Amino acid sequence: MSELPEYAERVLAVAERIPPGRVMTYGDVAEWLGEGGPRQVGRVMALYGAAVPWWRVVRADGVLLPGHELRALDHYRREGTPLRQAGPATEGHVPRLAMTRARWDGTEDAPADVTPHT
Repeated sequence: MSELPEYAERVLAVAERIPPGRVMTYGDVAEWLGEGGPRQVGRVMALYGAAVPWWRVVRADGVLLPGHELRALDHYRREGTPLRQAGPATEGHVPRLAMTRARWDGTEDAPADVTPHT
């Protein structure tokens, strides 16, 4: 396998540090790294994210990743990630993430050697 671009390695390292049951948005990851933006993080996750807990890097609105909803939902339920039940008008009745409770700020419960960009 070829070597990953440095930015991709950094994004994936953040994804690996997100504790079970917690999530960060694409924008949160970019802000934590101090470079890039939500689209760049999303691109990295789409290309290389299968090797890390991809379900912990999410959209800011809490909607589950289209095409991967059931796989992600299985992970969320096993990890105890806070969810909001979908209303009956929602297609497929797939819940959303309860972002205010599930969102991780990158510091609480972080390993001692992890520090965000300042």
